[in-house]
Amino acid sequence: MNQLFLVSSGPGDLDLIPPLALKAISAATDIVAYGLYIDLLGSLVEGKTQHSRELGQEIDRARLALDLAASGKTTALISSGDIGIYAMASVVFELIDRQVQGDESHPEWLDVEIEVVPGISAMQAASSSVGALLGHDFCTISLSDLLTPWETITKRVHSAGQGDFVVSFYNPVSVKRNWQLDHARDILLQYRPGSSPVVLGRNLTRLDETVRVLTLDTLSAEDVDMFTLVCIGNSESRVIHRDRNIRVYTPRGYSKKL
Repeated sequence: MNQLFLVSSGPGDLDLIPPLALKAISAATDIVAYGLYIDLLGSLVEGKTQHSRELGQEIDRARLALDLAASGKTTALISSGDIGIYAMASVVFELIDRQVQGDESHPEWLDVEIEVVPGISAMQAASSSVGALLGHDFCTISLSDLLTPWETITKRVHSAGQGDFVVSFYNPVSVKRNWQLDHARDILLQYRPGSSPVVLGRNLTRLDETVRVLTLDTLSAEDVDMFTLVCIGNSESRVIHRDRNIRVYTPRGYSKKL
């Protein structure tokens, strides 16, 4: 059987890699991933044929993984976090869809058995690092306009504000793009207090992890880079100060039953 595993490696800590993901990596002969993700896996991928592709080469990565699997190699295509959230799983299925529609010339891809292995996303790691910020309704929005028009992104930010969702911003800034986060902040300030808590989680669960808690009205793109997850609480989110510990949570309304 031609097998392709779409593997989630979690936010960084090897202890957070799901057992099913470890099993898939162990079964694979070939590993396809961004180089940093391969480095983070360390000894888990020793002895396997490693195919590294840079950021921006996502389509090439997906094609390579499908080609390897179609040739009979048990292949693991790996993304950090959850591979189904802003990651490689959707790219693979878009290529499969194109083949079904006749827009690709790779019928052998249709003989590949694809298994998606879910994992822990950065937004979950950010929330748990401070408490339970995702304790009630939440959404995620990517601020990258490389593939999505900025007009569509702003519409979604307005909708998240109107719905009072806790919002996790992925791809908040990049080397060439640093203004969108401040613009999104200003949109949310139209719908929720400036005191709403914000969690900035950089390199979550890794050795150089940093987590900061601030308020929406003090959030600035200058404090964020491409390795940072920005999670913004809603109008009900609360901050607990206890000695030097700060906990942030979003209540579900159980106080009415207490």
